[in-house]
Amino acid sequence: IAAIRSSSGDLVLNVDSDTILAADVVTKLVLKMHDPGIGAAMGQLIASNRNQTWLTRLIDMEYWLACNEERAAQARFGAVMCCCGPCAMYRRSALALLLDQYEAQFFRGKPSDFGEDRHLTILMLKAGFRTEYVPDAIAATVVPHSLRPYLRQQLRWARSTFRDTFLAWRLLPELDGYLTLDVIGQNLGPLLLAISSLAALAQLLIDGSIPWWTGLTIAAMTTVRCCVAALRARELRFIGFS
Repeated sequence: IAAIRSSSGDLVLNVDSDTILAADVVTKLVLKMHDPGIGAAMGQLIASNRNQTWLTRLIDMEYWLACNEERAAQARFGAVMCCCGPCAMYRRSALALLLDQYEAQFFRGKPSDFGEDRHLTILMLKAGFRTEYVPDAIAATVVPHSLRPYLRQQLRWARSTFRDTFLAWRLLPELDGYLTLDVIGQNLGPLLLAISSLAALAQLLIDGSIPWWTGLTIAAMTTVRCCVAALRARELRFIGFS
């Protein structure tokens, strides 16, 4: 926030300290920002330490799915719901309108200082600006290589998603119907998966029968998604993401 207030350029690039940008990232993001209706644009994230552990390999595929399916689909409607912190460009005139509101983040009466990238993106959309995704602007970022820091990260991101869903809810009627479905799916999907898994476990413990249909349904949905990703990315490794 201090840097933004001290800046003088028309555009502001946000980069995490552990992120390395490809040589043409700035150029490609600037080209996208030529449209004055766009308030922010993000690049594609990859794991710079992809080959370190089994977990970093999975996270790299998770990033591909998040960028090239979720964000790419949202960008078709000019409303990427989270321009990710490692590599995002903002219009400074738009930031100037939002900065006081952005700085004073509260949730249920308490200061909120996590998930700031999602929060700022939602504020951009509420102010009437479009947000975009640029798939060929590649940024390589360090991802957690062991389970405990990864789970801490995911918990923090989940809190941000649920918190900012409340901010986005009133905004959704102004956007395309697909985005309403997307936001509902992001919030209800994990809950329904947890309920299905717990119900299956309860069935196994109570009457000793194996809940085949629950397992097969979850496996089929996972396999279909990963096969589609493998076809689109032309990389067989995505089948192993199942």
